[in-house]
Amino acid sequence: MLESMTEKHVDRSRYSGVINYHDEEWHTPKGRAIREVIFGVNDGLITTLGFVAGVTGSIMDRRIIILAAVAEMVAGAISMTTGAYISSKSQREFFQKEIAREKWEIEVDPEHEKSEIREIYSKRGFTDEEIDILIRRITSDKEQWLRFMLREELGLGDEAFENPIKIGLTMGVSFLIGSIVPLLPYFFFNAHAALIVATAAGVVFLFALGAFKTRITKLSWFRSGMEMLLIGTGSAIVGYLLGLVISRLTGLHP
Repeated sequence: MLESMTEKHVDRSRYSGVINYHDEEWHTPKGRAIREVIFGVNDGLITTLGFVAGVTGSIMDRRIIILAAVAEMVAGAISMTTGAYISSKSQREFFQKEIAREKWEIEVDPEHEKSEIREIYSKRGFTDEEIDILIRRITSDKEQWLRFMLREELGLGDEAFENPIKIGLTMGVSFLIGSIVPLLPYFFFNAHAALIVATAAGVVFLFALGAFKTRITKLSWFRSGMEMLLIGTGSAIVGYLLGLVISRLTGLHP
């Protein structure tokens, strides 16, 4: 009876490794995917804007610019997709090896694993009585025990095991979405005017992208938008300068 009452009064917020919270938006798959989406869109926009800006000064035929930019977009999207897939798959394989090792340790040396649990909660200020209760509860189910050790000892949550195919496709599609923004004006304007419109659209889109992500991060939309704008603009300028240098070196600059 005393143990039951004590368990009810233990501060459950201090052992989040046992209890999962899903009411916050950033815990959802949408929140976890923001990294790939922002990365892909930003990279696609900056890469393509820098590319078209670099070649527009050398090649005024917008049809050639569009063709070259589309080739760059497709190559970039494929690279982003396969790169994200391979890297996330490699990470997942490493994590699976760590899971197997942790599972083996629970089976072979459970007392050592219990001592690790005790050490974790001791550092958080739990009393010995509370720790004894928590250890009994955590180790009463081996699946729960394993999940706890993965999160608390190794820092692995559910997000560490996202589908590599899904991550790769998210990155690739996001790259294409970002790439379309600076390319669209070239379908409607001459090369010089298209570059001006593409630059303006890129600036607005970067700010909007930074502001939009605050729906999940809950930070200041203006500050986030300006951060994305400044970083993105700086990257685009570097891309433009590189494109200009290459065009001069290849003799394409007028």
